[in-house]
Amino acid sequence: MTLSHEVLQVEGAYLEDSKSLSNWDVFCHSGGCGENGDNGDIADDHYHLFLRDIEEMYSLGIQAYKFSVSWCRILPRGTFGEVNPAGIMFYNKIIDNLILRGIVPFVTIYHAEFPQKLEDKYGSWLNPEMQEEFLYLAEVCFKSFGDRVKYWITINEAKLIVEYAYLWGTTPPSRCSEPFGKCFDGNSDVEPIIAMHNMLLAHGRAAKLYHEYFQPKQGGSVGLTVYADMYEPLTDRELDHEAAKRAFAFHSGWTFDPSIFGDYPEELKECLGNALPSFSRDEKNFMKNSVDLLASTIIRQYMLRIVLILVALQLGIVQSRFCGDGWRA
Repeated sequence: MTLSHEVLQVEGAYLEDSKSLSNWDVFCHSGGCGENGDNGDIADDHYHLFLRDIEEMYSLGIQAYKFSVSWCRILPRGTFGEVNPAGIMFYNKIIDNLILRGIVPFVTIYHAEFPQKLEDKYGSWLNPEMQEEFLYLAEVCFKSFGDRVKYWITINEAKLIVEYAYLWGTTPPSRCSEPFGKCFDGNSDVEPIIAMHNMLLAHGRAAKLYHEYFQPKQGGSVGLTVYADMYEPLTDRELDHEAAKRAFAFHSGWTFDPSIFGDYPEELKECLGNALPSFSRDEKNFMKNSVDLLASTIIRQYMLRIVLILVALQLGIVQSRFCGDGWRA
């Protein structure tokens, strides 16, 4: 039995021990997390109660704990500042106490949370510079925790992150355009594709670093978590089979294919055309087989029929250049 969480959900202590403001802190304090002023300032107070929480995990027979580190707690100013010793100490305590209780730590390096300074400086994942920032965070984590952590997730559910943040605009940085949402700024046609490309390259570069410099000594594994809806054709018609295949390519293959085969699925290339960035030869080489493990969150199964997608196109719910079953209708 495995337990999993994200920083905002549990840690709290949002400004303690030199942690900087995160994108989620600013978003929630601006009213983005609900009309009641909900935020992650305290959350489950895991920062102060982690020893109690680990004892409860042990009593429940939890065998593995997949937790996310806070970018803001480890590198409050990104590459512009120093590593925060208090942040390293906190996660060292969690890892050591998990191992003491026979619970295997699975560490996620990035799960939608980063220093607000990086949003202000770069526009976060819309800028390729974010890859360098993430690579530095990954290196610090590998150096600080890799002697005990044997299972690494570079990025958790990248496709889901970009949908909510840059397509619908319901999570920070809350960028979108109509008809997908009503935001102050953004372009739902273009920005999710750019952000996804930068996240994938950030993963690939971190995996390359781990495979070349850390895995030989530490002996661990590195991979991704993918939010993977499943699609099946509603009938045996060829068009329905093609629709199901295309939908899977957009929602899961977008991550699976580059991290395993080194390039985007043909369905994406055909549908998105020049809007889809391309990988250079060097990028294809380090993206290919960049995962030793894949964690998949499978929530729903869809029966897909091409006629439903054509109706969606006619109603303007989705745009034709996404081939109908691209972004969620």
